[in-house]
Amino acid sequence: MKVVFKKISLILMMGSLSVTITHASHHNAGSTQQAQPRQDFSVQALYNVARGLPPVEGQSVSVLQPFQGDFRILGYKTYRDDEQAKFSPVDFAVSWGMFANPKIASQIQVKQYDRYLQWAIPYLPVPAEEAMQMVSNIHIIPANPEIAKQIKQVKRGDLVRMQGDLVEVKSDDLVWRSSLRPDDVGDGACEVFRVDSIQWLEQNAKVPSKS
Repeated sequence: MKVVFKKISLILMMGSLSVTITHASHHNAGSTQQAQPRQDFSVQALYNVARGLPPVEGQSVSVLQPFQGDFRILGYKTYRDDEQAKFSPVDFAVSWGMFANPKIASQIQVKQYDRYLQWAIPYLPVPAEEAMQMVSNIHIIPANPEIAKQIKQVKRGDLVRMQGDLVEVKSDDLVWRSSLRPDDVGDGACEVFRVDSIQWLEQNAKVPSKS
């Protein structure tokens, strides 16, 4: 079994901010074999949740608490091959609050890879600790097939209102638990968000390309 969590490293220089949000995996010390796919399900069925369908036996998605917000999309990254991709096909790099303002969002540079988010801003309009609470890498789980289609339409620069639940995901070899506070930082600070509603408030506001 592996537990996925988030760490944040912070570099602050001359009023600028660079943040790396990472995910690490811990395996049970007694485990010597990699988990094998269940033989009674097709590989495609193991990705049911990522397509907005019910999980198969051995998988579960448990609601922790409702979650919603208005998020500026700073970037997005699709995943197909990691264990989490069976549940979350895409990560959204987002900002909210003051940092959802296009004038500030346009200054934020992001890089996403391997469920990591690295972001930087040349000038801090607020203290670093507060700034870190307004940018996150959210792992998106579609609640139904329609949402699975809609999340593919989200583009960098969009301002979207998303509603749903923060969840805990379990499968044979994975435990993935969401943070329960959007202003959380440090270990366990990632949001695992099952989305059941998306509303576009703005589309294609100018933000920089991925670095």
